[in-house]
Order: sequence, then structure tokens, then C-alpha cells
Amino acid sequence: MDFTKVETCENGVIIKEVKNFELAHVFDCGQCFRWNRQENGNYIGVAFERVIEVEKREQDIIVYNTNEQDFNEIWCDYFDLMRDYSLIKEELSKDNLLKAAVEFGEGIRLLQQEPFELVISFIISANNRIPMIKRAIEKISSRFGKTLEYKGKIYYAFPSLDNFKACTIEDLEECGTGFRAKYIKDTIENLKNGNYDLEDIKSKNDDNCFAELQKFMGIGPKVADCIMLFSMQKYSAFPVDVWVKRAMQHFYLAPDVSLKKIREFARNKFGILSGFSQQYLFYYARENNIKI
Repeated sequence: MDFTKVETCENGVIIKEVKNFELAHVFDCGQCFRWNRQENGNYIGVAFERVIEVEKREQDIIVYNTNEQDFNEIWCDYFDLMRDYSLIKEELSKDNLLKAAVEFGEGIRLLQQEPFELVISFIISANNRIPMIKRAIEKISSRFGKTLEYKGKIYYAFPSLDNFKACTIEDLEECGTGFRAKYIKDTIENLKNGNYDLEDIKSKNDDNCFAELQKFMGIGPKVADCIMLFSMQKYSAFPVDVWVKRAMQHFYLAPDVSLKKIREFARNKFGILSGFSQQYLFYYARENNIKI
């Protein structure tokens, strides 16, 4: 595990001597949409019907508005703290080309998020910009989700499937989802009717999970890989977006290689660590504005 112990503090917990955890690397690497940087450098986010604030102080991580029970039951897994990322970085850094990306994003951790929220969120993400994605998710949460409060401010939990039972395509369009509203509504109906079962899909092997997710309206290969990687712990997933495509072409491949071939090449090269390599490459390419 990547920490030594957990202590209770006023209104939270202190995770002592955490390795491989930089707030910006974790929350700004494209895997989540409900975390926002504060003026003091902390991040406030909503997950699992809770709102928490995270601060890094030297080698310690302080999580506010929580307790040790919730840390043990939710946040330890959510932040993937039982995994030794030093071993992953050491293995990936054997590739001299990838080493620069690993060093640049050395504090990245893959969050273990809630599958239903991620399915809806990444359907919204298709052909969309991050500010618009975040705004649509926030509007959906405020319209259908549970009200939360922290430091005198109102936040909203992402809605459960039951919360969506009366929603219409028009409701979803009003939340800023655009043409994706019909995909979200179709997904909600199929999950309610039992045609799809996310826990069953999550239990399948990586290739079958990838295939099953693409049966959902509005989910293609990239979105399926994102859902697998960020909420289903399928670490051979390799989402290919414009930044990853540029990174792979910059480091490894010719400019005219297809997205499908890039994914296949990466999975053959990085195996069960493909998802980790993808996050290092994505963050490196985007932050350095890599162009081909």
C-alpha cells in the first residue's frame, strides 16, 4: 500500500506518508469530472453521495468532511491506496520512451469510481469539451440528485438509477446534454428493465466487458475503455482520444495509424498495465500540448 497509517483529525482524517499522490495529477488527468481546484490548492469533489475536500501537506493527504469508517469503506479504495504505484512506474519506466511521461505525471492514481455515474458521464463526454461535460453533469446532479452541504455551500450527489425514473429526454436536454440525451435515456431504460446489468458486465473479463459496454447506445470503443478503466478496474483498457493518439504517434507510431491499431499496439506492448500507461501518456501529451 502507498501510505503508512490513518489518523483522525478535526472534521476528517490524515493519511500519513502517502506516496505517488499529487492532487493535480489525480484530479486533472481526464478520469473524473466532479472535482474542482480551490484557491488554496485543495480540491473539493462529490462521490458516493458525499462531498469531501482533499489537501496535500508535505507527504500527508488530509481528507476533510469524512471519518475513519468512511475512509476504510470508501476512500481507501476510491483513491486506490492499497496499490504500490512505485512498482507500476518502475515497470513502465523500463520503456525509455514512456519514462518521460511517467516522471511528468508521477503523482497520478487511477480512481475507482461508481460505474453507473461513469457510464452516464462518459456518454456525455463523447465529442464534448471538459467545461461542457462538467456543466451538464452538475445540472443533472442538481436536478435529480440528493442535496449535500459543506462549508455552507450546497452540492449535489450524482443521481441513482431510481432518481432518474421520471426523467424525459427533454429534461436531459435541458441539462445541456444535447444529442446525447437520447443515449442517456435509452441507457437508463435498459438498466431499469434489466436488459443491462453493470455489476455483471464489471464481473466479465476485459475483452467481454469491452464488448458488452459497446451494446449501450452512445458508447463506442473509447468511452467503453474509459468506463472500464475508471470504474471497473479493467487495467488492460486503453482509451484513445486526441491526446493519447498524439502521444502514441509522437513516441511510437506513424501519423496515419488508426485508433483501433493504436489500442491494439498499446495493449500488446503494455499488457495489464495499459490503463496506467494511458493516463501517463494522456497527461503528458495534454499538459505539454504535444503536436504531430
